[in-house]
Amino acid sequence: MESFEDFLKRKQEKLIKMKDISRQGFYFFKRESITFMPQHNTNEKYYIIERLKLIKLDGKITNKNSKTGQIEYRIGYYMVGRIGRAKNKWTWGQFCPMIPIEDFNKLLAKASKEGTILK
Repeated sequence: MESFEDFLKRKQEKLIKMKDISRQGFYFFKRESITFMPQHNTNEKYYIIERLKLIKLDGKITNKNSKTGQIEYRIGYYMVGRIGRAKNKWTWGQFCPMIPIEDFNKLLAKASKEGTILK
């Protein structure tokens, strides 16, 4: 199986495409910075904090205040898939992250130290 670090390197250059809530438009983000770390009790789940820059809007966008160049943060996780075509591959966690407190504090401190979180 591909290491998490190799997986991230492969994904790093790609724009992130996200659907607008209207399902009639899209946001395109570039990753400016990413901080990641494994959950303390498993090597099959990695938390991430990404600093994203909005590069492009396409279609019908619900939030009329969205502007290219704005910075947003995404907190999430990747995990090793268990079923279907994601089995034994790194996949984006589709639900909100559940983080043990010791990992949450370490992740925020690491992201701040690495400059992912801007002050």
